[in-house]
Amino acid sequence: MTDWAQIVKRCFQIGAVLYTSHARREMKQEPLGEISEQEVYEAALSSEVLEEYPEDTPYPSALLLGRTLINRPVHLVCAYDEEDKQIIVITVYHPDARRWEDYKVRRR
Repeated sequence: MTDWAQIVKRCFQIGAVLYTSHARREMKQEPLGEISEQEVYEAALSSEVLEEYPEDTPYPSALLLGRTLINRPVHLVCAYDEEDKQIIVITVYHPDARRWEDYKVRRR
């Protein structure tokens, strides 16, 4: 089992992070206000794993919840490129409270 939280934190701390164009677009167009790279960094450092997707290709990925310094909840979907030892940020968004219980569990 991958220790996603530790890998994400380490990669963000050393700058081994690649944002997809999709992630950048989602950050810019977030309905509750743009999410900056600084906020993503803050959320990554406080993140916890909600779901893992080990079968994703080309790299396994995971959904994480983190909070910014002002306590803004942020969901990150990240993949890990083990060969290049970097995190790939697939998407970033402010989770919708109507769809998430405590921003951690999907509502049915």
